[in-house]
Amino acid sequence: MMEGESNEKIFFTGLRPTSALTRRDQRECQARIAPHVGTLVGKVVINPFCVLEAAMKFTVARDVLAEAVSWTARALPVRPASPILAGVRIKAEGDELTLSSFDYEVSANSHIPATVDEAGEVLVSGRLLADISKSLPSKPVSVELDGQKVNLVCGSSHFTLAVMPLDEYPLLPAQPKGIGAIDSSTLSQAVSQVSIAASRDDTLPLLTGVRIEINGPAITLLATDRYRLAMRELDWEPADTSIEEVALVKARILQDAAKSMTSGAKVEVGLSSESQPGASSLIGFTAQGRRTTSTLMDGDYPAVRRLFPESTPIQAVVDRHALLEAVKRMSLVAERKTSVRLAFTDGQLVLEAGQGDNAQASEAIEATLHGDDISTAFNPQFLIDGLQVLDTDYVRFGFTHPTKPAVITGQKKADEGEIAQFRYLLMPIRFGV
Repeated sequence: MMEGESNEKIFFTGLRPTSALTRRDQRECQARIAPHVGTLVGKVVINPFCVLEAAMKFTVARDVLAEAVSWTARALPVRPASPILAGVRIKAEGDELTLSSFDYEVSANSHIPATVDEAGEVLVSGRLLADISKSLPSKPVSVELDGQKVNLVCGSSHFTLAVMPLDEYPLLPAQPKGIGAIDSSTLSQAVSQVSIAASRDDTLPLLTGVRIEINGPAITLLATDRYRLAMRELDWEPADTSIEEVALVKARILQDAAKSMTSGAKVEVGLSSESQPGASSLIGFTAQGRRTTSTLMDGDYPAVRRLFPESTPIQAVVDRHALLEAVKRMSLVAERKTSVRLAFTDGQLVLEAGQGDNAQASEAIEATLHGDDISTAFNPQFLIDGLQVLDTDYVRFGFTHPTKPAVITGQKKADEGEIAQFRYLLMPIRFGV
């Protein structure tokens, strides 16, 4: 062995010797790759006589690429803290592509099949690649790395994208350990029901999150913005039936993750609740070749469960579809920060909106009342939000007092009992306010 040579076994991907060398020299060059490699204008320099060019070449179906890039790029920040975070990392290896994005809070990782001629990695603008992919004709897409450019060819369309510095891109967090699985449609529905009540006020960051309480085979989701409270209980398949965990996740991130993972039957859930030095606690979701992680929020979420009353002596049942359409009509004349008034009597619900010299409206629909007559008023948009996420034909209102919060639940038929898996607590507002 020559002096200065290493006997360590060196692995490399995405590199090829320059064509200027003979095949014998190329083989000898690859066999003598040194441990320390420098990069110069898209070429890897080992010594003055041996230069390797960065390489990557693959072909992929247009629809598969467009969907994967759009999903991976969906979480890219609009105003990234660093330009490098606007990139999507593409790794071609074996018979698949791995597309990744990360903004230090949310990571996304998608695996799709492809014909890989030369393995390699590259980083390009995520939003630009997503826009280009969606606009391409329905033909196979050929992608090849050429120095500091990526050539993308689809039919007669040809695009050239600039390469972003891959060595500056942060390492993606590892997927947290799996703790169980949830039906994808159940998760999507539950998250959409609860996230409507999460605050959008960043001055109260804790309330912008959804609290996830895991207790054995049951999960409870909770969210509030101080004017309403949504709670959904659901079953799942835990890896350990004795598990007890609590996590707080930003509502917009949880909603996006749940919506994007409805293609498979099950969503695998991972949780890392104990942060390590230099790392944050994570929650992860995996389904059908897609993986996403999010850092957990820190802080003590308010004890909101106690806000639900133990009993509601006054109850009213109304056709949900009829009420939803009526409230939408009433909201047309309800000015900003004014209410829609509801007066429940035996057999009837009268809705009113507007006041004084301004536009006014009223409408009466059929209702079943159990208990004393009651009149109350709600923010019309908050009421619409709650009615829209119910999946039953009828809605039940539970009252304790006209000025106390009302509990809204669903029921399948007018003469059946309530379905309490989802409960929506809505604070009334003063008449004329």
